[in-house]
Amino acid sequence: MDSLERITQAVRGQGARLRVAIAPCAEPFVLRAALDAATLGLAEPVFIGQKERTQAVAAELGCALAGFEFIDCPDDAEAVHKAVDLYRQGRVQLLMKGLVSTATLLKAVLAKDANLVAPGGILSLVSVFDAPAAPAGSQPPRLMLLSDAGVNIRPSLQRKADILKNALAVARALGIPRPRAAVLAATEKVNFPAMPATLDADLLAKMGAEGAFGDAQVAGPLALDLAVSPVSARLKGVDSPVAGHADILLAPDIESGNILHKAVSTLLGAPVASVVVGSKAPVVVPSRGDSDRSKLASIALAVFLARQGAHETGVRS
Repeated sequence: MDSLERITQAVRGQGARLRVAIAPCAEPFVLRAALDAATLGLAEPVFIGQKERTQAVAAELGCALAGFEFIDCPDDAEAVHKAVDLYRQGRVQLLMKGLVSTATLLKAVLAKDANLVAPGGILSLVSVFDAPAAPAGSQPPRLMLLSDAGVNIRPSLQRKADILKNALAVARALGIPRPRAAVLAATEKVNFPAMPATLDADLLAKMGAEGAFGDAQVAGPLALDLAVSPVSARLKGVDSPVAGHADILLAPDIESGNILHKAVSTLLGAPVASVVVGSKAPVVVPSRGDSDRSKLASIALAVFLARQGAHETGVRS
C-alpha cells in the first residue's frame, strides 16, 4: 500500500463488509462517520447505546438508522462491555469508540475476562498518513507510521520496544517488508541524563541491530529532520539507511507523539488514520477534532488490519 486512498480502495474491494460495534453511539460525529463508512462500503455499523437519544441525534443530522442493528443500552460503561461481548461472540470484527473516554473503552478491552489481549501484551496507537510529497520524481508515494500519540503516556524502554513491535506489525501488513524505524529525540547524539530519550533510542537501535525486531532497520536517536529529510541527513553527515527514509516514527512520549500527529493533521491538513492495535479486535478511537477524511481512513485501516490479522502482535512485556 502506498497511500491511505489505496487502503480504502482495497477494503471496498474485499467483499462482505466487516461489522464494527460503536459504543456508546449517541455522538454526532461518530454517527456520521459510521454511516458514511456504511455508505462507502467500508464497514457495517452496529450501534449500542441509548436508542431514543441516538435517534434524536440522527434526526438532527438528517440521518436514518433504519436497517442497522441497534442494541438499546442506557448505561455507557455497559454499552462498552456489550461491544466487547459482541466481538467475543463473533458478531462484530472491530470496535469503535463513541461517547466515552478512550481510557474507559481500552479498560474493557484489557480486562482479563475479555481475553482480547495476550498475557503481557500492550495496546498502542498507530497512526498512518501519506508521506509529504517529495520533489518531483525523487521518491515514489508511500505511507508513514507514527506511534504512540494517544495511549502510552511515558513509556519505559521495554514499553517503547513493545510499541515498536506493534508498529512494525502494521507496517508489514501494509506491504513494507523491511520497515525502517526512526527512534525520535531532539538530537542525534546521546545526552544522558539530561535527555533520557536519547539513551533509550540508542539502546533500541542496538536491539534492532541484534535482531530483536526481526527484519527491520532501526536507527536512533534521530531528530525529526534527520528521520524524514535526505537533504538534512546528507548535510549533517548522518550515514544510515533509515536517515531521510523512515517508514516509522517512534515518539519518545505521548506529548511529542500527539504534537507531531496534530502537526500533520492540522498544519499540513493531511488525513491521518489511527487505530489502537495489540488486541484481537482493532479499535478505532476517533477524535471530535479529526477531519471526516481521517475518521473514514481510520475505519478503513482498522478493517484492513482485521482482514490481515495484523492488529494483534502477541507482544510480551
